[in-house]
Amino acid sequence: MVKIWIFLTCFLFLTIACRENNRKLSGKSPQEQKDALIRINKYLVKKDAEAIKGFITRRGWSMVETKSGLWFEKIEEGKGAKAEIGKMATLDYKLWLLDGTLYYSSDSLGAKSFLIGKGGVEPGLETGILMLREGDKARLILPPHLGFGLMGDENRIPARATLVYEIKVVKISD
Repeated sequence: MVKIWIFLTCFLFLTIACRENNRKLSGKSPQEQKDALIRINKYLVKKDAEAIKGFITRRGWSMVETKSGLWFEKIEEGKGAKAEIGKMATLDYKLWLLDGTLYYSSDSLGAKSFLIGKGGVEPGLETGILMLREGDKARLILPPHLGFGLMGDENRIPARATLVYEIKVVKISD
């Protein structure tokens, strides 16, 4: 319910801001227009961070925030090969939204495999995997800018969704 409220508030804010900005920005320089968009983006990133911090606190998790805004917690230590750019990663995973709804999992879809550093997965997942090794189990929270962004995945994940991953690195290979 809180997620819906936040989304509706942000949507309303952006609608009003864009409508006002269209009137106000038409006579403004490109730099002034860019500055206005940066202010809106910073506001949304701040609101996302507040929602994530509240979520983490309610669950009693001990997570660390990276410079990019990814939240990370290693749950179990592995002993295998370290994840590196250019290697293939295979993960067992569960993917939720902050409201607790499970959207995707390897239980139903099979393990997720991808070449690290070549894209094809959410930027936050790629960043998170680089902090792990084969056998590690971790939690990652990806704010919208590190997940599916403004559009969602155009399937089940909604627009501007914060993603909660629980992953286990099954294999790192060349």
